[in-house]
Amino acid sequence: MFSLAVMLPQPGAPREGEINLLLGRFARSCNNYPMRERSPVPAFYLYGEPQRGVTEGFVHVESLDDRSRPSEWTIRPHLHRDLHHVILIAEGGGSMTAEAETVVFDAPALLLVPAGIVHGFTWHRESRGWVCTIADSYFAQLATRDAALEALFRTPQALSLAMPERDAVAALLAEVQQELNWSAPGQRAAVEAALLAILVRSLRHARPAHAEGTGNRREAEIVAQLRARIEERFRFREPVGVHARALGVSVTAFRLACARVAGSSPAAMLDARALLEARRLLLYSNLSVGEIADAVGFEDPAYFSRFFARHVGMSPRAFRERAATKAQPASCASSSPSTR
Repeated sequence: MFSLAVMLPQPGAPREGEINLLLGRFARSCNNYPMRERSPVPAFYLYGEPQRGVTEGFVHVESLDDRSRPSEWTIRPHLHRDLHHVILIAEGGGSMTAEAETVVFDAPALLLVPAGIVHGFTWHRESRGWVCTIADSYFAQLATRDAALEALFRTPQALSLAMPERDAVAALLAEVQQELNWSAPGQRAAVEAALLAILVRSLRHARPAHAEGTGNRREAEIVAQLRARIEERFRFREPVGVHARALGVSVTAFRLACARVAGSSPAAMLDARALLEARRLLLYSNLSVGEIADAVGFEDPAYFSRFFARHVGMSPRAFRERAATKAQPASCASSSPSTR
């Protein structure tokens, strides 16, 4: 519970609008910013399970129909804060919605879903495959084996596979599941070897990611800390200097680290997270544009609308209306070397 005492100038009583303004500013100064709980998108551990902390080294493999069949082959939009998915569609097909984009695919296909991305699926009935879930922290450890792996979960992807590749990935996933179901000497090494083989195959079929620079280890740590801080505080719309001071670096070193590691500026990274949240609320909630502006840290709805239009190319209202009527999903990415 917070106790709020507002010192008001004398003489004369404050106007109602002044009190509301003060209360609004006070709310934004609290670490538990009230709009944080307004997200309409459920966050799960595994789909349908309450959110909880992810244990170190967490890996889970299950059959596609374990959760999809009881849900009538529809997985509603949700997110996992710290878990990535690699999903093999061996038979059947369907569509994947990731944030504001929808992609359709037919088997065999490999789906890559990064942690923190709102995603949902509509499968063809009796589709068959595997769902592999990997903790982000564990993936980061695996990616130290080869820096190229770091790019694998930057964006959601649906990748076509040839039949021999389908069979190879299916065999590797079955091996991971078998290792997880029993305890034998070398279990951790066996799981890691199979996972690395899956990740490498995924990487070789994925669309080339935009290069994000080659900063040193310290710069990579700064950017990783910034990303975590952005996730917690993007609604405060704090200046770049505030973030730099919180991370114990100069603004110049801060900007340089972001440019080298993320290929972006700190301000652009902050704006991108606010825009992502705004898109989610426009897509998955009934909040007004003014309420969404407030939810992502803008006191002036008109300024928020201009900000959104400048980055997205249309007003928030037009974005919501287009999403409601959008009928043509994107096509599945080809994995053929000749088309990459």
